[in-house]
Amino acid sequence: MNTTVVDAGTDEKTWGGGKRPLKASYGKLMMWFFITSDSLTFTGFLASYGFSRFKFSEIWPIADDVFTHVPFIHGNYPMIFVAFMTFILIMSSVTMVLAVDAGSKLDKKRTTIYMFLTVLGGFIFLSSQAWEWSTFIKGDYGAVTTHGGNVIHFVDNDGNRVALKDFAIGQPAERTQHLAKNGLWFNKESGLPSYTFDEVVAGFEANQNLLVKTTYTDPATGHKTILSRSESLKELKTKGKDVVEGANLIHNEYGPPLFANYFFFITGFHGFHVSIGVMLNIIIFFNVILGTYERRGSYEMVEKVGLYWHFVDLVWVFVFTFFYLV
Repeated sequence: MNTTVVDAGTDEKTWGGGKRPLKASYGKLMMWFFITSDSLTFTGFLASYGFSRFKFSEIWPIADDVFTHVPFIHGNYPMIFVAFMTFILIMSSVTMVLAVDAGSKLDKKRTTIYMFLTVLGGFIFLSSQAWEWSTFIKGDYGAVTTHGGNVIHFVDNDGNRVALKDFAIGQPAERTQHLAKNGLWFNKESGLPSYTFDEVVAGFEANQNLLVKTTYTDPATGHKTILSRSESLKELKTKGKDVVEGANLIHNEYGPPLFANYFFFITGFHGFHVSIGVMLNIIIFFNVILGTYERRGSYEMVEKVGLYWHFVDLVWVFVFTFFYLV
């Protein structure tokens, strides 16, 4: 009986079946499959955010009022730091293009330089996002939540935000943090706010130049509604409930908790992708240094990881648009 031996191995031009779909190697085509499927995942997340954003558009936070911080600089600088993050990520995509081009010419030196710059850009972006998260979680001004689940912010006569620490009057009182050991085991406070609601009310009454800014957007101006002094006192005393500082998955000083939930989930999911991309780029970077691809006579791995990196950059453009511009 004759036995036929089939060589199922692949070479640079054909797969095991002897075909080369779309004139692409197996690895590149599989990367495109992954990018396509992951694109659908991000599309679903951003579509969900878009529906919620427009369903609650009247009370949704305005990005210019939330993302106003710049490291080591005190003041109100809307979108400056986020624009810097976006610029860094886009430039890292440019250096990746240059790395792929250098690799196609078997230029080890230039490929090494541009891969290093790409990794550096990824690290700067991730560090910037970590700082942005910490600032978002910690908060800066503080606010008061209402019984209806909305948020009350405080401004001066010129409409500038005023932090609770600048006007709240401390009062001697014993405060007890609710812990799992002295209450319901599944319900506990992560930490007490710096001030009580009564201390905020006392400070507000003592400062005549303070006003209340609600979470409701004025259709005429596109800004949040600022109440008169008498309306502000009434709003605070009749609807105010608790003090909130910063944002987490339960409380959010910037607006509805749903906004913080989407922010943490979508930007965190994208940050996870960037982290994976940085690790892949580091591996490729060291392989280039060791001459792995030079010995193979092909720098296709640089191109494949470049496809992923460009995808991550493109997704950030949509995340940036949805969260910070719309």
